[in-house]
Amino acid sequence: MKQNWFEKWFESDDYLKVYQHRDESEANLLVKLILNHVKLKPKSSILDIACGAGRHSISFAKEGFNVIGFDISRNLLNYARLKAEEKGLNIKFINSDVRTFSFDCKFDLSLNLFTSFGYFESDDENLSVFKIASTHTKKGGYFVFDYFNTEYLKNYLVESSFENFGDFQIEQIRAIEGNRVNKKIRIIKNEIETEYNESVQLYIYDWLKNSLKSFGFDIIYMFGNYEGNQFDIKTSPRIIFICQKVS
Repeated sequence: MKQNWFEKWFESDDYLKVYQHRDESEANLLVKLILNHVKLKPKSSILDIACGAGRHSISFAKEGFNVIGFDISRNLLNYARLKAEEKGLNIKFINSDVRTFSFDCKFDLSLNLFTSFGYFESDDENLSVFKIASTHTKKGGYFVFDYFNTEYLKNYLVESSFENFGDFQIEQIRAIEGNRVNKKIRIIKNEIETEYNESVQLYIYDWLKNSLKSFGFDIIYMFGNYEGNQFDIKTSPRIIFICQKVS
């Protein structure tokens, strides 16, 4: 059976090295933006869909919310559990694929952050994220979806980058091929080279907006970065939808 790119990549310890700049301070910035625009009571329940290493789950838990996060990667979940325990936080982390996740609870806020979307080949599979959010968010509750802005990415794609950290080097080669943005990641440690891949479907603003509405969400705010600037389709690097569940 063919291994999906994310199964190899997310289980690698190298993943956290490549994305070490996506740190706690960045997560706190996005969490602050969200909390400034949604009305949550103390101890509200939060579902972090594809939570990865748990940065945002931890940031919400530090604010006193009851958080459950799930992800397909056991490696990233182990890291998330360790970090939560170090901070004395009680977060339930579950190992699950978004295509099969089910939980007997509805939440006040659901999250899908840092482009944890578009990994699969079909639209139906990718829309599992919206289906989970719709199924597991209370009526009147909120869903926050954070994804790159495809129009911006097409115009400003950085085709290659190289970083030297002394004992290891990271080279990244990026290209838009068809309706996906693909990236080759080469990591050299002690003259041994390991290669990984990323491949994410490119979805345009209108498709995302209409899909969210079809799953019962009203879009109440849109931002173009974690600092809270309003979304502009030409100049915003990200598209952050803050939605409310209406049906």
